[in-house]
Amino acid sequence: MSAPMAPTSPTPAPLRVAVDIGGTFTDVVLWRGDERHTLKVLTTPQAPERGMLDGLRQVLERAAATPADVDVLIHGTTLATNALIERKGARTAFLTNDGFRDVLALGDEKRFDHYDLDLEKPRPLVPRERRLGLKGRIAADGTEIEPLDPADIDRAIDAVVEAA
Repeated sequence: MSAPMAPTSPTPAPLRVAVDIGGTFTDVVLWRGDERHTLKVLTTPQAPERGMLDGLRQVLERAAATPADVDVLIHGTTLATNALIERKGARTAFLTNDGFRDVLALGDEKRFDHYDLDLEKPRPLVPRERRLGLKGRIAADGTEIEPLDPADIDRAIDAVVEAA
């Protein structure tokens, strides 16, 4: 006769946390099985990580958990996108393949009013002198058609610095 098996405790559900640092608020969501905790704290613009860590600490306290209990942490932010759109922050360059430096400024069929001949487009996010085309092409299947030249990248960086 075999010995009775010891009762097993169920494996706890993984603890997952997602944090999104926005321009005004930082949102934190914690999931553990069917349990969910959400929190919204003010973003700390001078040090965005402070608001994130504070929100993370608070949501872990609510769930009676510790950082060591977290199985997955997902982080997202709109800060860089906002800085670009608002034209704040560091000087920006746009590096792309030769022949495509103006692709973002040209726009496409997603204009507000296709038939308005007097439509005023917004100022380009990156001025033309800092939109640079580099040699190098990759096919849709990932095959390299033309290699990227490291010296070309160095020249592009120098051009951006000189345009300052």
